Amino acid sequence: MPWLRLALRLTARSIRHPRLARDLIRIAWRFRSRSWYRHFPFLPIPDSNYLRWRMYTAYGDYSAVPSVTDIERYARWAVKNE
Repeated sequence: MPWLRLALRLTARSIRHPRLARDLIRIAWRFRSRSWYRHFPFLPIPDSNYLRWRMYTAYGDYSAVPSVTDIERYARWAVKNE
């Protein structure tokens, strides 16, 4: 449920800030599983093991859920440094 809440809050911010929406889409595409089109549900979503590892390296907890502010900052930084 926390991930769904995070997605909804990011969606709301993206509606108000279209540039943020563009940045979030770009980083979401980077995090996708490389063979997403071969497995059900056929959506470009990240592999759960990869996502857990990223949360551990960033927050020191495999089950951490980042804040909206953290994701927004990362998205802006990542797109700026492409």
